Amino acid sequence: MITDSKLAKEIIAKRVAKELRDGQLVNLGIGLPTMVANYVPEGMMVTFQSENGMVGMGPTPAPGEEDVHITNAGGQYVTILPHGAYFDSSMSFSLIRGGHVDMTVLGALEVDQEGNLANWIVPGKMVPGMGGAMDLVSGARRVIVAMQHTGKGQPKILKKCTLPLTARGEVDLIVTELCVIEVTKAGLVLKEMHKDTTIEEIKSLTEADLIIFEEIKTMDV
Repeated sequence: MITDSKLAKEIIAKRVAKELRDGQLVNLGIGLPTMVANYVPEGMMVTFQSENGMVGMGPTPAPGEEDVHITNAGGQYVTILPHGAYFDSSMSFSLIRGGHVDMTVLGALEVDQEGNLANWIVPGKMVPGMGGAMDLVSGARRVIVAMQHTGKGQPKILKKCTLPLTARGEVDLIVTELCVIEVTKAGLVLKEMHKDTTIEEIKSLTEADLIIFEEIKTMDV
């Protein structure tokens, strides 16, 4: 198990970046997903969107180079590339709800083997709001969950989500620091695993049933 949280997040962001394709419009959720912008393959042109009203979002700024006027939907400092643009929320959500976003990358509190997603509230805890997650997972053509495999030592990939759902059956791919899991009609298929883990460890940290074939690739990070 990879216990260094910073390293785990880097592994996840680097692996998700391998899913990017030239010419895509990609939404990056707050937190870990924002890191994906730091690892765009060289020579690839991808346009990142933040639902607070920006396209052309760039990598995380270096310490000391933050601009208080350039933040993502979570208030984190980001950069904007020369071709980028700002606009209001109605335009931003027109892109999302109009089916123009090729892929969205979001964090999660829980995901289950039916592709259900819970990522917006823990009952009894104060939250600023659900944000654009519900629109994104229903409007984007592909949904990738980027999250650490466990939370406080407990599995986050479950047989059935226990928290209030963000969406039903919308998740296409789950990327953690330990593995890559594809959501299919038959269930969750283990596609890749990190070189420093084992199938046994992954199974022990996953409540959901996993479909495991003989050929499992090593994660390309």
